Amino acid sequence: MNYKYRLAVTAVMVATLAGCSGGAERRRQANQDFTYLETKPLESWALPSGAQASQVNDYAIPVQSFPGELGPAVDIRPPQQVLALIPGARTVKDADGVTLLLAKPDELTKVWTLTQRLIAERNIQLLSQSANVMETDWVNWVNEDEENPVGSRYRIEKSSGSANNSYKITLVDWREGGVEKPVSAINKERYSILMTNLVTSRYDQQERDLARLRAQELVKQIPISMGQDRSGLPVIIARAPYNVFWERLPDLLGQLGFTVEGRNRSQGVVEVKFRSPDDAFWTELGTKPIQLDDRSYNLQLGDLGNRTSVNVTDSDGKPVTEEALKSLAPVFAAAIDRANNS
Repeated sequence: MNYKYRLAVTAVMVATLAGCSGGAERRRQANQDFTYLETKPLESWALPSGAQASQVNDYAIPVQSFPGELGPAVDIRPPQQVLALIPGARTVKDADGVTLLLAKPDELTKVWTLTQRLIAERNIQLLSQSANVMETDWVNWVNEDEENPVGSRYRIEKSSGSANNSYKITLVDWREGGVEKPVSAINKERYSILMTNLVTSRYDQQERDLARLRAQELVKQIPISMGQDRSGLPVIIARAPYNVFWERLPDLLGQLGFTVEGRNRSQGVVEVKFRSPDDAFWTELGTKPIQLDDRSYNLQLGDLGNRTSVNVTDSDGKPVTEEALKSLAPVFAAAIDRANNS
């Protein structure tokens, strides 16, 4: 059965150069002639009659065979690099493939489970599977650097011990244009790394999604109270980290008659214009109206570790009265509570 798979790999092929013009071979070959291949072989030095030989080894070139490609067969594309997206993981590249050395056994379990899910989502068939080893059927790649569609098969294995949590991807078979060919060292390296980067990119996205969900849960409960800053002046205290409260604040302000006109996260400044809602709004919210005039204000946020301070000044930089600040705290608390219960 002929399986065809088209993987979206452009996001992880960060080191692949797409040439401005020409075919795939132009992106892999040096843009010059190869007349150096016509160089005559070196000949042994013949001493002139009567000359005495002297031995100097300072510039001696080792006599040995250096395997590799020549001329147009030399691939000039920059090497692929494993994306360092798993915190604490080390990468080992060798002739067999790519190995990730993970810091903890639970991270290895997460990467293995993610790989199984990724394979299922991509409809990649498995020729064999056990608790610690998977071997895939053909995975087809669409790459502008290649003259023909290419395919590869992989052996993926994991090993866990007291001091070793390894995850290894090895390219075991290769084909071009539907024809199986020997696996070259450069193709084994490039496409083993490419497959590894698909996994590490997905791991990174999964961790970002989980962090966002945790932040959303955390942001639902933000106790608001009055307090004092380091100078002893009254401020509103939100019991949430600065980055969490900063993200929640614009939506909170929008519910209370404020229009956000500018934000500077590094300085902790939010520029707003206030227009008080009608009496029905405050009755529904269950609080007294905010004691602020309809005009522009600046909210100054301060990072207190696991808490965030909020102060309010008018457009001239003059702090609002303590009464006005105290009227704002219960309104923030009521708006957060209403959002959580909606």
